[in-house]
Amino acid sequence: MNPNGLIFQTIILLLIAPIEVTDLSGKQAAAAETIRPNIIILMIDDLGYGDIGCFGNKRIPTPHLDALARQGSRCTMSYITNPPCSPSRCSLMTGMYAQRFGKSGMARGLPIPADHPTMAEFMRDAGYVTGHIGKWDIGSKEQGPHQRGFMEVARVAPGEQYNRQRKDGSPVYLTNLDGDYMAEFVERNAKHPFFLYFSPLAVHSKVKDTPQHYRDRVPGGNGTAYEGAVVAVDDAVGKLRAMLKKHKLEKKTLLMFTGDNGANIEEGGTSQPYRGGKGRHTQMEGWVHTPTIVTWPGTVPAGTTFPGIMGTIDFYATMAAAIDKPLPDRCDGKNLLPYLKGDQQGDVHDYLYWHNADPTDAPRRNLSAVRWKDWRLVKAEQNWRLFDLKKDPKELKDLSASYPQVVTGMRKKHAAFVATLPPLKPSADYKGGGKIPKGWGWEIGDGR
Repeated sequence: MNPNGLIFQTIILLLIAPIEVTDLSGKQAAAAETIRPNIIILMIDDLGYGDIGCFGNKRIPTPHLDALARQGSRCTMSYITNPPCSPSRCSLMTGMYAQRFGKSGMARGLPIPADHPTMAEFMRDAGYVTGHIGKWDIGSKEQGPHQRGFMEVARVAPGEQYNRQRKDGSPVYLTNLDGDYMAEFVERNAKHPFFLYFSPLAVHSKVKDTPQHYRDRVPGGNGTAYEGAVVAVDDAVGKLRAMLKKHKLEKKTLLMFTGDNGANIEEGGTSQPYRGGKGRHTQMEGWVHTPTIVTWPGTVPAGTTFPGIMGTIDFYATMAAAIDKPLPDRCDGKNLLPYLKGDQQGDVHDYLYWHNADPTDAPRRNLSAVRWKDWRLVKAEQNWRLFDLKKDPKELKDLSASYPQVVTGMRKKHAAFVATLPPLKPSADYKGGGKIPKGWGWEIGDGR
């Protein structure tokens, strides 16, 4: 735990607002009697498929993430359905293709539907304490985490990018602080069902100033700033794991770990064995294919691998199934648990679609693509290209001329999906985005 004021600040907040933090009443208290699993979602910014040990990285030590993989299931064909960061998070939080409410490309500041519950609103109404830590980047400026269901929101300490300042002016590394916040949230709410959404800024751009002690942990002691940032994320997850173990909550917690979009190639991230990622590489598989781990000891078998096609839009449906609550009608996702437990085989989705067509956004980020079985069909420079990802994960050989019927069928499916969508909103129409509180410590409310 951070010895420089975090615990003290939390105690003060508890004394000021004990009812909001510790007391559940009415519908919440009744629901808490029957609901058991805690839900934790960890969404890492720009984490590449090949950035962590359990997904093939041979350099960066990620013992805590590797332990999660041994404890649960590695999901090797997991996708985001709407890159980049803001639409990806909106899709996660609503459980639907964000294009269904007009969000394409960045479209930062576009409101998410007021008539559709976010994950946090859904869990709050089910009797859970809901908490958010880190980056938000969802909805309009009026739709911050407090306004869309989060009862406890970690403040953003002052500073630049990863380097922040404590109240006494001393420096602190943001990812380390975020790990402390996770541990504090679990410590404070260990006796109540809780939903925690952890979305750190790491390992986003400009990771130049990663403290040397993180870099030194890379074998040979010559780790890059980016590699050190991944180590810092793993340490934060370690703080969470330790607190769950302390309170004997491991078997009572469903945890889902993923990234918001593909590797930050320019900063040193990797999508191996795929190509592509953030930046100039957005048309390729690595921009949307993310490393995903799901754990729920005693429910999800340990040490397994799930190779079926799935996405972060499925996290909402999985969470709803875990707490035995009906899924809101507009969700596109499906319950992953039967697949992870081995009760159901194959792909969770026969098809996944990408339709990013923002005329004000960078052209490279306008993505039209379809995923079906081993095939990926992607439109690049007005031409549709077909790749067999099983045989050709780096997308080096276009097979569209050899399999015209496959191309035709996948294009028809994509066109039918697009026909269900409303007009897409350009980024230029909206500014800002949902705000989170500034300062130090936690801001406590009722999530309404």
